[in-house]
Amino acid sequence: MSTILKKTTEPFSKTPLERARLALATMTDAQDEAITADALTDPDNPPADALLARRGRPVSDNPKGRVTIRLDNDVLSHFRAQGPGWQTRVNEALRKAAGLD
Repeated sequence: MSTILKKTTEPFSKTPLERARLALATMTDAQDEAITADALTDPDNPPADALLARRGRPVSDNPKGRVTIRLDNDVLSHFRAQGPGWQTRVNEALRKAAGLD
């Protein structure tokens, strides 16, 4: 018994991305609305808005400027030896020396 294979018009050489783009290009507005409505009612598929929100630190009301400063090695070693947060302590020492605090 021989097997007859059906010839398709879609070549196998297309990548998944190319096939997805083709499907999207041929999708009607009604199909798009139906898919969107189904996705919004699916409890396992929350909207991606929260996933796409900006990550990282919140914007500061008083942002700090970036600067390059040369310090004596013993001064730098003193602050670094105190552990994490040494840059904040350098900033506090400079504010105190400048009379800003």
